[in-house]
Amino acid sequence: MYAIIATGGKQYKVAEGDIIKVEKLGVEAGATVSFDQVLVLNNGQVVVGNPTVAGASVSATVVEEGKNKKVIVYRYKRKSGYHKKNGHRQSYTKVKIDKINA
Repeated sequence: MYAIIATGGKQYKVAEGDIIKVEKLGVEAGATVSFDQVLVLNNGQVVVGNPTVAGASVSATVVEEGKNKKVIVYRYKRKSGYHKKNGHRQSYTKVKIDKINA
């Protein structure tokens, strides 16, 4: 059984027991969160939502919050001596999928 959920502007294919990194949710570790935007549900038969599956949700437990590896952004313009170097670390929340509620 799997589901495709939408959170943080992205879509994730999840099954029970999976651990995934999603965009920062702003809740502490150990808290339970529910994802209500279920786009596709497969429990032997595929159900496609329009745009979401009515009455379906996915419950998960927050494992941790953190930051990804640093991404270096480097810009320059030739012949003018313009150089700019920035770094960015995107925040994430790691969640463990507990149950897919159909």
